[in-house]
Amino acid sequence: MKTDKHLRKHLKDYQPPAYEITKTRLVFHLDEHRTRVISSLQMRRTSHHNVAELVLDGVELKLVELSVDGNSLSAEDYRLEAETLTIKSVPDQFEFSCEVEIDAAANTRLEGLYLSNGNFCTQCEAEGFRYITYYLDRPDVMSVFSTEIHAHKASYPVLLSNGNRVDSGEDGERHWVSWHDPYPKPSYLFALVAGDLACIEDLFTTCSGREVQLQIFTEHHNRDKCDHAMRSLQKAMRWDEEIYGLEYDLDLYMIVAVDDFNMGAMENKGLNVFNTRYVLANPHTATDDDYLAIEGVIAHEYFHNWTGNRVTCRDWFQLSLKEGLTVFRDQEFSADMFSRAIQRISDVRGLRNHQFSEDAGPMAHPVRPASYQEINNFYTATVYNKGAEVVRMMHCLLGADNFRKGMDLYFERHDGQAVTTDDFRSAMQDASGIDLERFQRWYEQSGTPRVGIKREYDADNGILSLMVTQRAGTTRGELNRAFHMPMRLALFDQLGQPVALDDAGSLEQIVDIREPETVLRFPHMPAQVMISAFRGFSAPIILTTDLSDDELARLMVFDSDPFNRWEAGQQLASRVMLAMLEQPDAGQWSQLQQPLLTAFGDLFARSPMDRALVAEMMVLPGEKYIAEMLDQVDVHRIRTVREALKLQIATHNEDQLLKHYLACVDDGEYRLDPEAIASRR
Repeated sequence: MKTDKHLRKHLKDYQPPAYEITKTRLVFHLDEHRTRVISSLQMRRTSHHNVAELVLDGVELKLVELSVDGNSLSAEDYRLEAETLTIKSVPDQFEFSCEVEIDAAANTRLEGLYLSNGNFCTQCEAEGFRYITYYLDRPDVMSVFSTEIHAHKASYPVLLSNGNRVDSGEDGERHWVSWHDPYPKPSYLFALVAGDLACIEDLFTTCSGREVQLQIFTEHHNRDKCDHAMRSLQKAMRWDEEIYGLEYDLDLYMIVAVDDFNMGAMENKGLNVFNTRYVLANPHTATDDDYLAIEGVIAHEYFHNWTGNRVTCRDWFQLSLKEGLTVFRDQEFSADMFSRAIQRISDVRGLRNHQFSEDAGPMAHPVRPASYQEINNFYTATVYNKGAEVVRMMHCLLGADNFRKGMDLYFERHDGQAVTTDDFRSAMQDASGIDLERFQRWYEQSGTPRVGIKREYDADNGILSLMVTQRAGTTRGELNRAFHMPMRLALFDQLGQPVALDDAGSLEQIVDIREPETVLRFPHMPAQVMISAFRGFSAPIILTTDLSDDELARLMVFDSDPFNRWEAGQQLASRVMLAMLEQPDAGQWSQLQQPLLTAFGDLFARSPMDRALVAEMMVLPGEKYIAEMLDQVDVHRIRTVREALKLQIATHNEDQLLKHYLACVDDGEYRLDPEAIASRR
């Protein structure tokens, strides 16, 4: 039998819920094989529908009892199917109560309520709450939750749920704790954890002077590995106050680290659940990258408190509303904590390695999909990382001040609501006065745009013209419409000196690109001007230019934008490796390598040196990246060429590299600061 779970869902078919749940009370009597869940829901019919039936989601639940306004329902009053429970008739406003049983020990799906190393844990995003009880399990139904947990106190001394702890007690060998979350939330943000866990605690004083208790729970033998996670949480809370004016709203913030958690990390309101790899670290077992990853993921889940929890998604087609925006926010946080240049390079490298290939393949889909069959398959690089790039482009076009105004308006309009990407874009447009109507195409079209830039110089009049073309790159017969994208642009002369772009002496401009073909003209220009386009990777595109190898070598050394310095080096190294692959005589390789070798020599001789940036620039394009540029791939030969080029760079610059290496040696105590990390790179 084909159930609803296997039917394709379409954005165009969205309908508001027929009922809302104003209050949700849950009582759990935990048992490994027979957990009892008693739910009481305060419900009312919405103005959107006039239907008699109430249809609730529920899967693999053993139904024990049902009632409406205290009156038990007979079998004739409801219809029970594999994935739904239908109450045939309900009043306009009522209390629905239900009791079910769950076998958590048998739950190997790791959705809903399950056991992990003897601890109870939940995962409810995207549609896991329906494995806990019958409910309107959709993100646009937001309710105030109260939760009471009963369990054997020796086996499960720690009982956690969302919100603030309000009461507790004991009953023989069992005990109970009650929790209340005053902020309405959808069911996917519900969480419960019960087990024998260790805890580290600290405090955070908010910008308004409130004290928030911070707790991190993990297995006892891992207690000494949580300090970095705690510091990361405190830094994220302070950053969100300073950059966006967003203050934490509960009295308690909890993180639980679980070995078997299948989502990496989850932003449940006030009770984040993490896989242990994103919490645990100490200098004896963790690398710099481990520490930075923990800091970034801790921040990401905390930032969801506002961009995801207080304002959430109307439906799962809008997943990037919370994930794309929050990825952008955690990227900006990480850039402020360590190195903006290195963070941007890392973000773009990941985007190109994962999202660009996704956009070019059979699984290509828009940032906001038009349809899906299984929502869990849409937690993708496109939704997360390309979605973050769409937000970043808005930030680039609007500027930091207008973007902040847009965020303020977004929260002012939509706090406590489930909304769409259109609502976010409208807030940005209304707050800034900048037309973002065409920006919607970034959400609707798949594929990576391809942009080309060619120079033409009118020597008689000293006018430089840039011909900018874009091809949308959509796939599978979708609309091929031009995108609205920001191009951060600078110009340099052949000596690497910046050239003013206008009479005001501007050394950089942000140019709106909206059409398939755009011509930009710059008067009073010298001959042979080099372009530095899409600086900071200001749009997620594939760019081709008419820059020569020698020009790329100069930009690699002199460009004032760190990302474009790295990008010039990557392009030049790719060209050199491709030329080496085409040249069968290895004796001729040295001539092909010369522009790159000269650039690295100039780079190593510069003082002061940005150690972290130069370390990234020394990483040559990967073998897979080079292979994607070839019609016929000889894996062994690509490896040979790449290793030969690495060796030649090292040999050509041996003295400089040794000097810099010795300057980076530090036998002191391990430090996790930007300077120390840069030296270790």
